[in-house]
Amino acid sequence: MRVRLPDFITNATTSGPEKMIYHSLDAFLASSKTILTNGPIALVFVEDDVEVATTLRHHLQCGFKTVVALMPDAFTLPKELENQVHRIPFECHPSRLVFETLNRIIAGAAAGCWLYYCFNAEYLFYPFSKTRTIGEMLAFHTEERRDSMLTYVVDLYAHQPDKPERVVSIEHAYLDRSGYYAQARKDPETSQIRERQLDFFGGLRWRFEEHIPATSRKIDRIALFRARPGLRLNANHTFNEPEYNTYSCPWHHNLTAAICSFRTAKALKHNPGSRSEIKTFYYRNSVPFQWNSNQLLDLGLMEPGQWF
Repeated sequence: MRVRLPDFITNATTSGPEKMIYHSLDAFLASSKTILTNGPIALVFVEDDVEVATTLRHHLQCGFKTVVALMPDAFTLPKELENQVHRIPFECHPSRLVFETLNRIIAGAAAGCWLYYCFNAEYLFYPFSKTRTIGEMLAFHTEERRDSMLTYVVDLYAHQPDKPERVVSIEHAYLDRSGYYAQARKDPETSQIRERQLDFFGGLRWRFEEHIPATSRKIDRIALFRARPGLRLNANHTFNEPEYNTYSCPWHHNLTAAICSFRTAKALKHNPGSRSEIKTFYYRNSVPFQWNSNQLLDLGLMEPGQWF
């Protein structure tokens, strides 16, 4: 089957504002009050130099009003992206810095501003994303009195028999078509089941769980959410506000989205403990990723809710 490659692998982008480079996060927070008022805003944390440009282009094409790249100074961007992306110098290691930074941005954002976060080589897809913008979807979601949206992190991996060492490839991206499941989420202190909260598993983190710490095996992430006073993101990608961690409201199913990500594949191939033991990520239930939301809907990896 021939897969149509996404538009974001090219250099074609729309014109944008003047180059926006900040010397620090403090400088961004001090000078970006307007930006942090009008969302949706995409915050892209750049861990390495893999597919940085395609990640930023993809989220620009989704229709985010602002895309912010938090990335090391040593990395370069194509010229056309320098005029469209707000850039902040940042190192993602140790990982706690990502959550501390997100919480600072949440505190600096206006109440009700929609924020989204991901890492490089991760691509957001939502129902009907080919024809509708992220702003249209979040406007509907807000009308349903939802302040957050569950996203599933769907693992992508390269499959090129002649290049078994390659783990990231836009042209040869695969995903698992089955093997996803959910478990009831329990309160660690009371062992009571939390209402409308589930822990989701699957993909490479499930197939190679012996190489994944137990605390990192879940694939659910509340990646889309509205800022509010006192809101804080925890290191396990959940919030201190319980309702933000629910998959839907009490009366009907709500929208969910997917983040298609090469991040786990990169980690498994770069980690000395797993690198030599994993020869290929491909197996009998691997299918080519078609780079569209219809495939993800068909596989049950996102939910359109009442949005048609």
